[in-house]
Amino acid sequence: MIILKNIEKSYPVGPGKYYVLRRIDLEVREGEFITIMGPSGAGKSTLLSIIGMLDGSWSGEYYLLENAVHAMNLKKRAELNKKYIGFVFQQYHLLDNLTVAENLDIPLSYRDVKSSERQGIVADTLDRFHIVGKKDLYPSQLSGGQQQLVAVARAVIAGPKLILADEPTGNLHSSQGKEIMDLFKRLNEEGATIIQVTHNETWAAYGNRIIQLRDGWMVKE
Repeated sequence: MIILKNIEKSYPVGPGKYYVLRRIDLEVREGEFITIMGPSGAGKSTLLSIIGMLDGSWSGEYYLLENAVHAMNLKKRAELNKKYIGFVFQQYHLLDNLTVAENLDIPLSYRDVKSSERQGIVADTLDRFHIVGKKDLYPSQLSGGQQQLVAVARAVIAGPKLILADEPTGNLHSSQGKEIMDLFKRLNEEGATIIQVTHNETWAAYGNRIIQLRDGWMVKE
């Protein structure tokens, strides 16, 4: 599903370069649940941002479902992102001026789903995630765990083939974190490919493969 070849990310520092990622080679098969771990500053979130096409400034080769991402312009990458990828952030990234239902509707509008169909999909998703009673509330009226639940629902509502999660339980209590991780496990069992970044070894164990990064290098699996 994903092939990365010699991916590198750097910033100019004086006459030289500071590397955030060095010579990353990685293959991810469809249906895998992969965890990326490593100390702060290892390049974990940067790698996830590159895979999610949120970062366009890197070198190397990246193939997603046989699409050569490295050869695409930003517009084509954005289209690929919307078609195949759902992203879950540690900080939720819900839109404060929209209700829960309206937040869930946004990814569907990006994919040109008809308005009549979108209402049904949003209703089904609210029911699936047990948040029907929250549909008219705004993010500020929800707890952290509820906001992250909505963020996960938003990430998966359009049926992405790939779910990327950057420290998705980082701001949650352990019971809330377990709820989110159990949800990811179910989504993976239903066919979604998942790549998560976490510091938590308990949550890391939900995946079937662990990638270790250190100082920008992939050190072991």
